[in-house]
Amino acid sequence: MTRRTGLIDSAVHTLRARIISGDWPVGSRIPAEPALVELLGVGRNTVREAVQSLVHAGLVERRQGSGTYVLAASEMAVTMGRQIADARQRDVVEVRRSLEVEAARLAARRRTASDVATLMRLRDERAAAHRAADLDRMVTSDVALHRTIVRIARNPVLLSLYENLIDAVSDNIRFNFAQVLHDEDNHDALVAAIAAGDAAAAVEETSVYLSTLLGEA
Repeated sequence: MTRRTGLIDSAVHTLRARIISGDWPVGSRIPAEPALVELLGVGRNTVREAVQSLVHAGLVERRQGSGTYVLAASEMAVTMGRQIADARQRDVVEVRRSLEVEAARLAARRRTASDVATLMRLRDERAAAHRAADLDRMVTSDVALHRTIVRIARNPVLLSLYENLIDAVSDNIRFNFAQVLHDEDNHDALVAAIAAGDAAAAVEETSVYLSTLLGEA
């Protein structure tokens, strides 16, 4: 029994690691049971129990006739998601401001040439989505841009906090865009400030943008 429990725990650890690392991103379908048996080197029953453990943790869900899909990147994301499910949009923007302003400052200091090229590409994708007034693309591209700025900040604690709040951030961005399908701040100045290594300007651009959403600017 001890050995059996150990195999399940090991399988859960391996599956969780694949999710946390992004190998199996949120929204993706994890490999089917036969592939997991081969990946983990254990029997079908162990695989089923390991997957069920992740289901109970809220990391994945089984969809009848379709497969098993990743719902969250970590247990913390699940817990935080439940806690802020009923949060006001204003509360989320205030938290975004506390994280994104510092992320912009650090990104301006730590960006590389490759980072700048990525930001410019994401900026252009965001602009194209806005020109098309495509709400889904607007949300996806805006999340991608802000998420990348946080990654460029190269602070693992900041990144972890932001990633665990990403569902709330995405919902907040959708809420803001749904009010009107245009955006007076195209983030050109923000990207330019980070590209130029101007931390003060990056902070100012981010702060003004989010303060405007709060009706404070």
